[in-house]
Amino acid sequence: MERKMIDSLRAINKGVALVVGFGLLLCAAFVLTDIIMRQIGTSLGGTEEIAGYAMALATSWGMSYTLLELGHVRIDLLRSRFQSFARALFDVFSMIVMSGVIITIAIKAWPVLERSLANGSRANTPLETPLAWVQLPWFAGWVWFALMSTLTTLAALSLLLKRRHEETEAIVGAFAEQETLQ
Repeated sequence: MERKMIDSLRAINKGVALVVGFGLLLCAAFVLTDIIMRQIGTSLGGTEEIAGYAMALATSWGMSYTLLELGHVRIDLLRSRFQSFARALFDVFSMIVMSGVIITIAIKAWPVLERSLANGSRANTPLETPLAWVQLPWFAGWVWFALMSTLTTLAALSLLLKRRHEETEAIVGAFAEQETLQ
């Protein structure tokens, strides 16, 4: 059951990653167009601002994909010295800590969005972008990451309690070890 849930979440996050990647490609095309236009004496303007927004959105939404593909940086100095049960225990502990941090970030991101909505805040730039337009999908990305992290942690904890240590490692272990596990 846990493995099926993780596979489903991976499939959803691959779709999200494709959408985010397409958005980054559009942003790159926009910046490239602006660079070319500058060579002929004109400019679209606002490319730095829009690129910054794109990076913030890509980061908040891309974290979930990275989590489920085991792409987050891990320092496995201790973990690699132990057998399967202890490694799985380290993995679950790291996921609990990560989930706690991400949930905190998502909770702390809400007042930022709420204040922008209440005040009708706009960027202090020539574009005067309504900040809520950017902060709403940014906040949603952090909530999505918190949800993915929590569900992944619960699945890993369930597998650990069922003594399915290899499967626990397969969903929350270190990426470099996955080749040896499969």
